Amino acid sequence: MEIKPEKRKKFYAISVEDLIEEYRTSYDGISKTQVQRLQMKYGKNEIQAGHQKTYLEMFVDQFKDFMIIVLMVAALVAGFVAHEWADAVIILAVVILNALFGVFQESKAEGAIDALKKMSTPKARVKRDGVIHEIDSTELVPGDIVALEAGDVVPADLRLYETSTLKIEESSLTGESISVQKLATTINEDDVALGDQADMAFAGTNVTFGRGTGIVVNTGMNTEIGQIASMIEGAKENITPLQRNLSQLGKVLTYLILVISVVIFLIGLSKHEASVINLLIIAISIAVAAIPEGLPAIVTIILALGTQNLAKHHAIIRKLPAVETLGSTDVIGSDKTGTLTMNQMTVEKIYTNRELLNSDAPIDRQDMTLRVMNFANDAQIAADGKILGDPTETALIDFGLKNDFYIQDELKTTPRFNDLPFDSDRKMMTSMNRFGDNANLVMTKGAPDLVLKRCTKYLKNNELFDLTEADREEILAVNREMAEQALRVLGFAYKVVDQMPSPINSETIENELVFAGMVGMIDPERPEAKDAVAQAKHAGIRTVMITGDHQITAQAIAKRLGIVSDDAKDAVITGSELSQLSDEELADKIEQYSVYARVNPADKVRIVKSWQAKNKVVAMTGDGVNDAPALKAADIGIGMGITGTEVSKGASDLVLADDNFATIVQAVKEGRKVFANIQKAIQYLMSANLGEVITIFVLTLMGWDVLAPVQLLWINLVTDTFPAIALGVEPMEKGIMDQKPRGRNSTFFTGGVLPAIIYQGIVEAAITLGVYYWAIQFPVHSDPALIHGDAQTMAYVTLALIQLFHAFNVKSFQKSIFQANIFANKTFNWSILISLILLGVTVLIPGFNGLFHVTTLNLAQWGVVVAGAILMVVVVEVVKLFQRLF
Repeated sequence: MEIKPEKRKKFYAISVEDLIEEYRTSYDGISKTQVQRLQMKYGKNEIQAGHQKTYLEMFVDQFKDFMIIVLMVAALVAGFVAHEWADAVIILAVVILNALFGVFQESKAEGAIDALKKMSTPKARVKRDGVIHEIDSTELVPGDIVALEAGDVVPADLRLYETSTLKIEESSLTGESISVQKLATTINEDDVALGDQADMAFAGTNVTFGRGTGIVVNTGMNTEIGQIASMIEGAKENITPLQRNLSQLGKVLTYLILVISVVIFLIGLSKHEASVINLLIIAISIAVAAIPEGLPAIVTIILALGTQNLAKHHAIIRKLPAVETLGSTDVIGSDKTGTLTMNQMTVEKIYTNRELLNSDAPIDRQDMTLRVMNFANDAQIAADGKILGDPTETALIDFGLKNDFYIQDELKTTPRFNDLPFDSDRKMMTSMNRFGDNANLVMTKGAPDLVLKRCTKYLKNNELFDLTEADREEILAVNREMAEQALRVLGFAYKVVDQMPSPINSETIENELVFAGMVGMIDPERPEAKDAVAQAKHAGIRTVMITGDHQITAQAIAKRLGIVSDDAKDAVITGSELSQLSDEELADKIEQYSVYARVNPADKVRIVKSWQAKNKVVAMTGDGVNDAPALKAADIGIGMGITGTEVSKGASDLVLADDNFATIVQAVKEGRKVFANIQKAIQYLMSANLGEVITIFVLTLMGWDVLAPVQLLWINLVTDTFPAIALGVEPMEKGIMDQKPRGRNSTFFTGGVLPAIIYQGIVEAAITLGVYYWAIQFPVHSDPALIHGDAQTMAYVTLALIQLFHAFNVKSFQKSIFQANIFANKTFNWSILISLILLGVTVLIPGFNGLFHVTTLNLAQWGVVVAGAILMVVVVEVVKLFQRLF
């Protein structure tokens, strides 16, 4: 578990006067001499990247695996001691190719910090010595006075002290796309969520409306976005289940190699039947037989093929092991906005003529609620038809268009001539439009309770009625009903006046209004997300929502998606409540919660770590800068390709090209198939290699001729490799999503695979040794050297053929090869054919016999070899039959 991050200074609760005194500045800004002093103290206002590995360092790291070291030692001994240079070259070639591919993969992995650096604005308007200057934003220091206006990117963290209808879009930090209204008033509260710090402006966010001025309080790595960069840089690269499994496999093989090699070496010395050189050659043979040299390449190819399949389903893999990690996912921690929802405010309910309707109900284009929501609106329709402006206002315009109300046409006959902009005190805005020759139409939208206070009448079916207290209570009850459904509610009112008052202000205009109606809006869930959550649940995968949005909204969407049930209690926790829990307390209670609302970036990382502490494999989705640390900390980070920032993509293992949560379920399915196919390939290779080790072990004990290292390499790298790769493209078996996640501690040997490897390896060795013994007992030559040459050749060919036939057994762990169309996988069929040809080349083509130490076999000898290979299929089929019966 991580230690909870240290509490940061609460600038939102500090008065501007205190900050000015602390930084020794003034409203006219700091002096040039102060700038130099402060730059020495705080440094540049920029994101800093940590140490990045060179290609040489990455290449050297590839050789730290013990299996690779054993192979390299075997190659050196084969070349310099035993003078088997062909063996040495082949082994070293495999090792170097694997290392080069590892460097290629690692070099593509990072990019989040670079993307963060690009988010900074190049220039800032700063007041120094009472004069406004435009300077490079990297030169800003705490205490600087910075001016903001619409279109700016905030250059540093600011404590605002002047605002004029200032709105800032902070989705890069909070994940919420709705612009935040900013104020200059000090917030005297504790533990205020980042999204609620209205008197602060944060580096990297975008000013969408109005203007403001603030004092710089944090620069560079001390800003909120800098803290995210620190968390990304400090996040440890998680070892994936696949990497863990391969590491465990390497350890098992290493111990096996060392023990068997030492035993055979000691037995050989004790018998004085072989020279030290010959014993070293035998040890090399054991190492070559035990180590599946092609396994790293085979796993990489299977993962690459899985990557191609995922790309067809709009899931782009950035790091190959992520393909398999998806299949072991226990928990999906999903951001709400843009991932589970559409990231687009939409009208869901409309209350007009004192009746609450769904948004799909037909609304007359002359309906006054519809007209007010469009006229009292600052959104614009571009030439290409795109609606530009605040998401709330664009949703209202879009609703009008769906009901045949075209505001751009209406404004031609009812033009706006004045307005009262929205401000945070009265929480409403008013548009004034010419209506006919002498009439003026005043239209107001805002918070329903405050708009209602300005009303004296209401409109119903084109008739005006006096607004009584009972009417007010009924309207407010509808407002509460929509709010409880997590809808953002706006109220609308209007009046017609002949003569405009003077002066025009809120007191003279926004009074004696006619209440028209209300709308309830929400960022709706994606249509396919609910089914995807249900499918994940069926597969034993839990979906939890981790969002910067408010608790009520998050809980409502979670209920609609099936993440929490309607009667769920205590399933939601907020960031402020989370901060009160120690890491240990959170780890104990983590499974209780399904929704984490109003959380900050550090909270997200703690949530991921707490689930991991429960031994769960965690996938985390996200699209904002604020999601990047959690994406990095998760076992698999899933970024959004369309709405996602470059920072979140850079921190991800997988990117959804369609931003579709349902794609994750398809990716999990593909991940499970990839694991199953890797498991088949490993079962195939390990049973084959165990058969080879036992064969050499017994041959050595019996004093018979041991298979040459080059023969074993040919089997391992050629005859075995092609079928193993082909097993990686086996079709998905039915019911793969009916299984529960296999768990973080599962290995490739679970589910009965290890016993299968052991008995199949023993059977392979027994058949091979039986054929060798037959060749000795029933020779076709009288020369002992030729007899032993035939026996060694028959053992070599039998071992290779057994493995090719055995590949058909491994296509299914329990099903008979006759229960399905065993020739459906064309890649597999070609791999077997190619492997047979390559095996035949070593035995049948003149010139290769000497290189591979083989003799020419007659028809009877070939018959015995083929019969031995078929016997392997028969034995495994009998075992599978008993497994199905019992």
